[in-house]
Amino acid sequence: MHELEQLQNPERLVLFAVTEKGEVKKAEDSLVELAELAETAGGEVVGTMIQPLEAKNKKTYIGKGKVEELKELIHETNAQAAIADDELSPSQIRNLEEELGIKVLDRALLILDIFAQRATTREGILQVEVAQLADGLTRLIGEGHALSRQGGGIGTRGAGEKKLETDRRHIRSRLNTLCKELKELEGQRDMNREIRKKQGFPLIAIVGYTNAGKSSLLNKLTEADVLAEDKLFATLDITTRKLSLESKQTVMLTDTVGFIRKLPHHLVEAFRSTLEEAVVADLIIHVVDGANPFEEKHRQVVYETLAQIGADKIPVLTVFNKKDIWPENTILRDDMAEATVYASVKTGEGLAELLAKIEEIIRRLKPYICTTISYADGQKIDFIRRYGQVVVEEYREDGIYIEAYLEEAYIQKLDLKRE
Repeated sequence: MHELEQLQNPERLVLFAVTEKGEVKKAEDSLVELAELAETAGGEVVGTMIQPLEAKNKKTYIGKGKVEELKELIHETNAQAAIADDELSPSQIRNLEEELGIKVLDRALLILDIFAQRATTREGILQVEVAQLADGLTRLIGEGHALSRQGGGIGTRGAGEKKLETDRRHIRSRLNTLCKELKELEGQRDMNREIRKKQGFPLIAIVGYTNAGKSSLLNKLTEADVLAEDKLFATLDITTRKLSLESKQTVMLTDTVGFIRKLPHHLVEAFRSTLEEAVVADLIIHVVDGANPFEEKHRQVVYETLAQIGADKIPVLTVFNKKDIWPENTILRDDMAEATVYASVKTGEGLAELLAKIEEIIRRLKPYICTTISYADGQKIDFIRRYGQVVVEEYREDGIYIEAYLEEAYIQKLDLKRE
């Protein structure tokens, strides 16, 4: 009932930000994204305000004069909540709420709210609640001070938010319980990774800024049925599917959580086991929305996040997506990638080249072996076909001559003699 009411009467929001002098354009770009996040959460942006300031006000984030301007903007637009583009301290939130007379949130709380809406699997729901509770611990100030958002609406969703009205001891107790359950689920995820590793299938993680087209690419290549909408964080679920390449080599494609600038630290920590799909990958496919005017900044955020989780040494294949709607004469490049492909997941343009690049890079990750296998050991040929990439296969008098790309561990396991 609450969700239906919100769809019919979206919460009216004003957005505000502080930026260094000379960085107003950067702040404007960030507010555009904050507005998308607010709309994704079910709100309606009715006003924005930016203040160039040498240093953020410790008490109210924005200056005293701007607080009055923001108060007038709220009155003029009949806004029900105000959202800051940066993370606010508990005292800043409290002071602003007292001054403005409405609910105040920051970017971190807004993203947590969206994740609370999007989480559908047991692991996703637990990860969101852990992030909310960890965030709540940092925001608790004073004995018994509660951070419940008044009046419902954006910033109130998720099981974790209710727990913010308890003291630190109860929050830590709940966190311990959740973390134990998550550890069990992580153990299952690790087991699945080990099974895939033993199967010998190269693992390819699909990463990218939120709404770049990651899930759509997975669906297109593997005929998966992952939710793919034109929304930020359309899905938080991790999906892994097999993909058979032209050489008959099988690889595993894994979709990951979308990245975004100023992603709350607590979310990164809570979803670390999920994001580690990229850490253990043999290759990372970096999907970029080539039609987005901020694509360069988005790429930077992705690489920073990969470095944060320890996945910055893995080869990257960048796919500049949405070519069908690029402006003419668009020039895109990614100097940090092993290779780049220009494609449109929607129309299928460039996907054949993408598959060829995947094969090319996977080959380079494995040794190239030339060997002759006796006809009595034909099962070895089947193994190489399944777990390697056969380039040459000839039937000779003394056996089957093979040239193939195959992991060193399998070369040793099959006791193959190199020629």
